[in-house]
Amino acid sequence: MSIQSMHHVGMTVTDLAATVAFFEALGMELEGKAHLEGEFVDGVIGLDGSSSDIAMMKTPDDRYRIEFSQFQAPRAIDGGSHGPINALGLRHIAFSVEDLDDTLARLRPHGAEVVRNVETYEGVLKTCYVRGPEGILVELCEYFR
Repeated sequence: MSIQSMHHVGMTVTDLAATVAFFEALGMELEGKAHLEGEFVDGVIGLDGSSSDIAMMKTPDDRYRIEFSQFQAPRAIDGGSHGPINALGLRHIAFSVEDLDDTLARLRPHGAEVVRNVETYEGVLKTCYVRGPEGILVELCEYFR
């Protein structure tokens, strides 16, 4: 039997409000927030006495979701979120955007920094990596039609 679909990607952050604001400026929609704790959650995630707030965000087409978690207990540990793109593990998340320049203008007030350059590839796409809150690497791609 094969999987039906991908439901979401999860990321742990230290500032849930700033992260939600950044991804809302990108164009994602807040689907909901919740506080999680108790035996059920501890059993699923394997951490005793856990307490966290989560925000589930979705893309405008309702196909993809990111769950952001901010832990009160146990305290979050640095998992190397500011590592370079060639560091092992989940490194970046990519989005197609209508207008890359406009997207960057909306994200800069939320702390987005272009990693190096905005580049154009053979007249097909304009792309760049930005660092968002918590050092999250986000690839932005504007495809030319």
